Amino acid sequence: MAFELPALPYAINALEPHIDARTMEIHHDKHHAGYVANANKALEGTALADLTCPWTASGRLQELPKEKQNAARNNVGGHANHSLFWSIMGGEGMGKAPAGELADAIKSSFGSFESFQEAFTTAATTRFGSGWAWLGVCGESKLAVCSTANQDNPVMKPLIGDAAGCGCRPILGLDVWEHAYYLNYQNRRPDYVKAWWSVVNWSKVAEYFGKACQCKSAACC
Repeated sequence: MAFELPALPYAINALEPHIDARTMEIHHDKHHAGYVANANKALEGTALADLTCPWTASGRLQELPKEKQNAARNNVGGHANHSLFWSIMGGEGMGKAPAGELADAIKSSFGSFESFQEAFTTAATTRFGSGWAWLGVCGESKLAVCSTANQDNPVMKPLIGDAAGCGCRPILGLDVWEHAYYLNYQNRRPDYVKAWWSVVNWSKVAEYFGKACQCKSAACC
């Protein structure tokens, strides 16, 4: 099988109290594992079957037979999105504002880090139903915020129905499906989003920013 479930880069309880261990266990071991298994099934026997990077596959879904596109869109997207999500979080010592070139790019694109946080929080809290909020690189080093529904992501081409957000190369993503927060926050999505800022690993986001600017492709591949 081309895709494999990535291990969490920290302990299952490392994000507490902001994200509880039971939510992480269900989210990673059940939901993400399901996306991986179903993505492999959806791509079996196709030209994309041997791809190992779900972000590369996300950008090529229009190459699949029409009857396979919907399952691939949901599950390849789910695998790509979650793989990025786990990697840009961390435990103790996380959540501080970014520095260096990423901080400069945020200031240039949004005016200030606080203005970026406001724009991203709005994207996350106003996404109707299930979906994601994104920060991504557009063009050379310009940053943009957008959101997508369900397991869509910004690199999906418009040929796949109404997929695609701002067309950026994502470097930061926030899952706002209810399974990401409901055990602890119930219907209080804004509280979850506010707490999540405390676990963002800005060093990893900065690494992805550098790769996205240099390679002009999805940063985590």
